[in-house]
Amino acid sequence: MHSPLGACSRIRRGSAPAVRALLHAALALALAVAPSFGVAQDAGQTASTPTLVLRAARLLDVAGGRLVEPGEILVTGAYIAAVGASVPHPSGAAIIDLGDATLMPGLIDVHVHLFLHPGAEDFQTVEESVPERTISAVLAARDDLLAGFTAERDMGTEGAGSADTAVRNAIDAGLVPGPRLRISGNAIDILGGHEDANRFNPAQRVLSNADYANTSAELVAVIREQHKQGSDFVKIYETGHDTLRDGVFTTPYQYTEEQLKAAVDEAARLGTVVAVHANGEPGTLYAARAGVASIDHAAQLSDATMALMKQKHIPAVPTFAVMEYFADHASSPDAAVRERAILDFKQKEFRREVAAGIPFAVGSDVGPFPHGTQARELELMVRYGMTPLAVLQADLLNGARLLGWAGQIGELKPGYYADIIAVPGNPLEDIAVVERVSFVMKGGLIAKGSTK
Repeated sequence: MHSPLGACSRIRRGSAPAVRALLHAALALALAVAPSFGVAQDAGQTASTPTLVLRAARLLDVAGGRLVEPGEILVTGAYIAAVGASVPHPSGAAIIDLGDATLMPGLIDVHVHLFLHPGAEDFQTVEESVPERTISAVLAARDDLLAGFTAERDMGTEGAGSADTAVRNAIDAGLVPGPRLRISGNAIDILGGHEDANRFNPAQRVLSNADYANTSAELVAVIREQHKQGSDFVKIYETGHDTLRDGVFTTPYQYTEEQLKAAVDEAARLGTVVAVHANGEPGTLYAARAGVASIDHAAQLSDATMALMKQKHIPAVPTFAVMEYFADHASSPDAAVRERAILDFKQKEFRREVAAGIPFAVGSDVGPFPHGTQARELELMVRYGMTPLAVLQADLLNGARLLGWAGQIGELKPGYYADIIAVPGNPLEDIAVVERVSFVMKGGLIAKGSTK
């Protein structure tokens, strides 16, 4: 995968001039709305990163599963220099006392859609221009950062092509505030597949929300083109459309195991990975056999699939938050009944998956519901069967590994990026506190919160 900082060198090569101009306009809007962000005021200015000591009543040791009381973190530049109940206080260091709060690593969302917002998903991808959607994506990234998400994986622009390259590069260059991003460009789909324009008048030739690939050779060609345009990983639709009738869940597969393996092999040649949208069998089994990096949604997993996921450490990404939102905001009573039935089915299957001991990562599918509200996903995973500690470890440890940043983010350790948040209360007892983030730091720069 690309390094977390090296991506900024591709901002000119990977971005259309019109999009770059609009990103500068979005920067002005973002700074006008939230002028306290620690981002450069223009592309040539370097943000100040002084030595700081963060202090709070508690500090989360996520790998150890314990709280350190009190907690202090010494931040030098973009990195953590020391962590513990007490750390050195260098001469001239600013002390930020966050009071009765818990310091913890910045949250990670491994399944977001920056280029979507609440509303009719099909129509926004048709009616809104790519430049307009890019501006919305910049503001969505800002909202996610303010909510405490300092790293994310954008799982497809839904028809906006490689515009997420420009957003990622602008964030990395300090032009706009946002999380560290891994991006895929468009997802990849078969003709007539899950994200094709299946319900529109064919004579209008409405474009798919994904890039077409119908064979192994076409998968390889599309992956190479997307990589050329700046993608960090590959997103493939492996199943859909989903149905639940009389308690029986079905979802047709889109690619064979051999086709997925060709995609995985090509991604590996390029130094990256494949993530799949896959809700059920046999597509989930094909994906696990092919060696994908994650199985997202994962509503139905056979015993054989779960055994492979444990063996290969392939995490499931449940995405409960978006399903709850669809059930609560359905277009009709009948639609609400259908959405609620699928959610009920999925939570029962989730309990099987937890009991089987498969790995998980935390992804919300935010976009169809408001950006900045996706910490709800952690609460739902606890409600449906995991402990708060297990969910936090899935989010921070497995999330960092899945994004290719293990050893750099996801823990509060010397040498790691200073991606740090503060929440009220004790997240090991009440996971819902992650929905009330009071302080956000990314790479040593404060995005939210003030000194006392």
